[in-house]
Amino acid sequence: MKKSDFTAVVPVAGAGTRLRPHTYTYPKVLLTVGNKPIIGHILDDLAAAGIKKVCMVTGYLGDKIKDYVSSAYPGLAVTYVEQPDPKGLGHAIWLTRGRVTGPVLVMLGDTILSADLSKFLGGREDCIAVKEVADPRRFGVVEVKNGYISAMVEKPEKPRTNLAIVGIYAFRDSSRLYGSLQRLVDSGTTTRGEIQFTDAMAMMVRNGHRIKPVRIEGWYDCGKPETLLETNRFILDRGGFRAKAPGCLVIPPVYIARGARVSGSIIGPHVSVGAGCRIERSIISDSIINEGAQVSDINLSGSLIGPSAVAAGRKDRLNVGENSEVSF
Repeated sequence: MKKSDFTAVVPVAGAGTRLRPHTYTYPKVLLTVGNKPIIGHILDDLAAAGIKKVCMVTGYLGDKIKDYVSSAYPGLAVTYVEQPDPKGLGHAIWLTRGRVTGPVLVMLGDTILSADLSKFLGGREDCIAVKEVADPRRFGVVEVKNGYISAMVEKPEKPRTNLAIVGIYAFRDSSRLYGSLQRLVDSGTTTRGEIQFTDAMAMMVRNGHRIKPVRIEGWYDCGKPETLLETNRFILDRGGFRAKAPGCLVIPPVYIARGARVSGSIIGPHVSVGAGCRIERSIISDSIINEGAQVSDINLSGSLIGPSAVAAGRKDRLNVGENSEVSF
């Protein structure tokens, strides 16, 4: 089985409620971290691993995601399935059953992972990524026996281990996975009101199917403002970005997109500036300034400025959504 035989299923239908106001008018996966949108990092990893086929599950503001992917990744064969109602991750993956045959790699669209995908694509066994976490109650949790997963449960109140499922799933025979999901759908089985992917995999394990856990270390959440900024710091540090802006003091790592204009400012460390931005007479650190934003006469740290937003005045921290205007 070759890596190119796999179809990557990437669910990106979430509304990103914890990142509002940014996600009222902008998909979470298009927010910038480091030098590109979240989904761009994920598609880069898939392409680098040899994946040729991708099926994306879209929902809220899905057209904006399609526009970005088609322009930034014209050589990638991408199909789309819409999830109009948020019925859970298991439901989102079940919707792709008519687009996928053979092996499938599921990779969540709102988490950036630093992992060797060949460990998931090159072996002979089905496997999922796991990581030890401080509070496993927030995640799907696995138990392991003799090197294989013996049980798993979604967001348990009293976890028996601290091994969380963290967003990469590889199955050599997708029909087995979709069959398990179909049984959940047919029976109407839900957990917390949603069709859970973890429940489908747990059913497979109970029926004797072997799934191997693969431990990873690099797992970067993009679900909240504070974790998005943390992920931005990681990507900038990893990439060693050293931007230049004439007449400005730039403290690396900093990424400034082509076409952004920065003048009379101190930028960095850990700042990402999107295309078309204009920054004047400002001091900015540990922040993300998304595409087309205008920032002037302001002091920012730990801030998120949405696409095409305008921020001016004196302030220490801002969380401003798309097309907003704030002055002090």
